[in-house]
Amino acid sequence: MINMEAQEIIHCQGHPLVLGTHPTTFEITREAHLTKKGNCIIGISADKSCDRLSAEFKRVLIHDDAVLITRLSCDGKTVEVKSRGSSQFTLDHPTDMVWRRSSFVCRRTIGIMSDHVAATLPDGFLANLVAGKEMIITLTAMRPG
Repeated sequence: MINMEAQEIIHCQGHPLVLGTHPTTFEITREAHLTKKGNCIIGISADKSCDRLSAEFKRVLIHDDAVLITRLSCDGKTVEVKSRGSSQFTLDHPTDMVWRRSSFVCRRTIGIMSDHVAATLPDGFLANLVAGKEMIITLTAMRPG
């Protein structure tokens, strides 16, 4: 069986108001600002959002058997998040991407059933984001062929 795979690279920034306390999601946004209410947001000023992902990447991810591996890298620290894709994804939000622990889907959702959320990210990793350092996100979507 041949696997289908597609990859995206996203660059974004941390921010002093990154709290990383949300118990069920984490988010990156193209927006350049952050308030304390955004306790799920871990990266701002992203160079991509759901609607800017390639057609090839979307084709792989919008299936119920798709797996999404998200590699978050910031100043020498890396976290790998495993999530699932969904045939319900629209991937058309103009500013945001949200990874969820649950199976809830909206136009901002890029991953469901995620094994990490904002509140489970390591303290040292979050400290780099609070310091405003750049985060590079590597998205790898895979599914059986």
